[in-house]
Amino acid sequence: MSGDWLLGDELAPSIADDVLGPLYEGAARDRLVLPFCPACRLPLELEQRVCDGCGTAGADWRPVALRGHVHTVTVVHRLEPGLVRATRPYPVADIELADGHRLVLTSAEPTSDPPAIGDPVSIRFRRLGEVAVPAYHSAVPPSGEQEESR
Repeated sequence: MSGDWLLGDELAPSIADDVLGPLYEGAARDRLVLPFCPACRLPLELEQRVCDGCGTAGADWRPVALRGHVHTVTVVHRLEPGLVRATRPYPVADIELADGHRLVLTSAEPTSDPPAIGDPVSIRFRRLGEVAVPAYHSAVPPSGEQEESR
């Protein structure tokens, strides 16, 4: 199967004039670019336009570290033929990034093995058509596997 493991290319976001344009532009270069308050540097939600901390309007999009940890996770059992390519349940995790942002992401690779709360993850990118979107990659080997010794 070509394309993304979870969604068909027809579900790729339309990025023309999208408020998340900076996110998609960064992802195309394997960089995670997220919004911060231009005045106090507080991390903002993806579509947030006014800072909760100081009330400043606007967003300063800048690159962040590609690492974080699992804040919470769920396994999706409802499969939607025609929308979702997965043929078995798959995890969706709320990832707390090192810079303070939180993103809800699916895994970079197909898996039905959810990470544990607190597990470290790195951020990678999936491709939906021509659009790159962030996804998590577990830094802990799946159950039953051992990390290679160095």
